[in-house]
Amino acid sequence: MSEPARATKISLGDVVVAQKLVTPEQLAQALEQQKKIGRRLGRVLVESGLCSEEQLAEAIARQLGVPHVNLKSFNLNNDLVRRLPEAQARRFRALVLEDRRTSYLVGMSDPADLFAQDELRRALKRPVDVAAVAEDRLLQSIDRVYRRTEEISGLARALEQDLGDTYVDFGALSATVGAEDAPVVRFLQTVFEDAIQVNASDVHIEPQEGNVRIRFRIDGVLQKQAEADMRIGPALVQRLKLMAGLDISEKRHPQDGRLNVRVREQPVDVRLSTMPVQYGESVVMRLLTRQAGLLSLDNLGMPAETLARFRHTLQRTNGMVLVTGPTGSGKTTTLYAALAEINSIEKKIITVEDPVEYRLPGVNQVQVNEKIDLSFSAVLRSALRQDPDVILIGEMRDEETAQIGLRAALTGHLVLSTLHTKDAATTPIRLIDMGAPYYMVGTSVHAVIAQRLVRLNCESCAAPHEPQAGELGWLATELGIKPGQHKFMRGRGCSHCNGLGLLGRTGIYEMLEMSPEMVAALNRNQTNEFAALAEAATRNQSLKHHALQLALAGRAPVSEVIRVASEIGD
Repeated sequence: MSEPARATKISLGDVVVAQKLVTPEQLAQALEQQKKIGRRLGRVLVESGLCSEEQLAEAIARQLGVPHVNLKSFNLNNDLVRRLPEAQARRFRALVLEDRRTSYLVGMSDPADLFAQDELRRALKRPVDVAAVAEDRLLQSIDRVYRRTEEISGLARALEQDLGDTYVDFGALSATVGAEDAPVVRFLQTVFEDAIQVNASDVHIEPQEGNVRIRFRIDGVLQKQAEADMRIGPALVQRLKLMAGLDISEKRHPQDGRLNVRVREQPVDVRLSTMPVQYGESVVMRLLTRQAGLLSLDNLGMPAETLARFRHTLQRTNGMVLVTGPTGSGKTTTLYAALAEINSIEKKIITVEDPVEYRLPGVNQVQVNEKIDLSFSAVLRSALRQDPDVILIGEMRDEETAQIGLRAALTGHLVLSTLHTKDAATTPIRLIDMGAPYYMVGTSVHAVIAQRLVRLNCESCAAPHEPQAGELGWLATELGIKPGQHKFMRGRGCSHCNGLGLLGRTGIYEMLEMSPEMVAALNRNQTNEFAALAEAATRNQSLKHHALQLALAGRAPVSEVIRVASEIGD
């Protein structure tokens, strides 16, 4: 293969004068300045404002008879560019632009540098064709393409291996503990495996007078799982305290801790609470499985119309969105489904929680710690200085937290939070009762979602069911459902549902969007007028009506509709 034609070395001054970028007088001044400061002529011309980098590259290209490439509009292939090591790309101010099979097209800020061309040919092991490019854009492209992303990822993986796995591995633990503790570890492993298998949310270990009772909370209801000899109670508590890093000598005061376990190759976060009781120490563990914990908005059970309105609200860049309901009604699950929906590389999301229940990649999560004065309000003030786009506040607990959250919603942040109220319509009034100004509530709060969790019929044993007389009377009085007008279902009980007839839960929802009339009523301090408007807005899409729809579809028993209605009250 013949050697490529070499570009003829010419004077840069002759080039710019010939192309009429500068006058001979201006060139003479530039050359004089070059002698004083000892910099390249091209850099002197650009810094003096006599020409731009792009004009300089075009002039050199025309004079040398090589192509000019404007990197601003050229689509670089990063993999192709990296065929030239970064050190040589920076040293010779060169970028690989095209693979021409038998040669490479290389962009250079100085295409007349014959020595650089020889070195590039050796590095790429192929002949090179040169093109003129602007030096400033070439350096920007090098910085962008030769990023340390892969190196950083590799170092992170190596560090992760060095640090090791922080999860408790029961198999390894059984092998390292003494013969006396091994049965305790195996027992705990079985308890955790069983709890995960039946989707228990909590495990209760309770010492009684003659035994230790172990119960699981499944679908919101406690079920007895086992009873054991009372002598194993202290051993179980001690082992759990050791795993959670708690003080095993302290038995007179409650303690709270956290541990991570791996059950059947599945990571599980465990929140542990101990409390001294009459016959020893009671332990309650909240289990949070990362794979099953996070649901998408589509899987929450929200009605299609409500879901569309909720999604539209989440696209706003400011304002407050509240999710309300009692403890255990799935508020945090809904909020995290919302965060997962809007989480992106362009948005800075900060959560302030007590405790952090789910891990969401890309989200900055802060756990409140009252013992060191790390309160909701204190963390929230600092979070606002972190330039967030979205803030999640675990709970509006006091006036100070509520006012900071409302102000954040007013000043260009989307704020998501929870509140304990019975329905959507009364939620803004609750904020006012907490001390928030009327105008701030009316202007900041954009939407409220109220929710409950309803137990579902077991699909394996669901059968037609005639509601009792009292249930039929309630349906007729409250919802206008006449006897015999609809067919209802109820699970009979089978092995799948442990004889309960109920298996699994889903959410029921109602949504209130603040209308201009509601905002005006709050601005005038007219809470009664606001309450009437809010009640009218949610009347036909209330929690009771959503629960009834599940019952009419045969998915939930009538008893669940009545339970939800009794919780909400008048």
